[in-house]
Amino acid sequence: MRFLCLVMVDEEKLGALSKEESQELDDLSLDHDQKLRNSGKFLAAAALEPVRASKLVRMKDGKTIVTDGPFVETKEQVGGFILIDANDLDEAIALASRIPAGQRLGGIIVRPVKELTHSGKPCG
Repeated sequence: MRFLCLVMVDEEKLGALSKEESQELDDLSLDHDQKLRNSGKFLAAAALEPVRASKLVRMKDGKTIVTDGPFVETKEQVGGFILIDANDLDEAIALASRIPAGQRLGGIIVRPVKELTHSGKPCG
């Protein structure tokens, strides 16, 4: 089964890290990704730029509306993700608990990936 691990970080804490501390966290994260690769559990991962760099795109009445955001009243934002292959939710939680940024700056949301299948009927 595939699981998406959303790495939640407190951007204030992340921004307060020294250059050396930030690099250490990057190194730990990349080492963790390599361990997952070596175990065959790693599918994909990426860190995200700060939430202030993002845009929220919505469609309304056939028009595209772009706003700054998303901004939610919370201390933690999605800072990155790791897509893993695990046997079940318990294994996914165990793997997620070792993600360095989650340990140091926030937490990890673990969600099963919904496998979509096409009906075979033509669309549109």
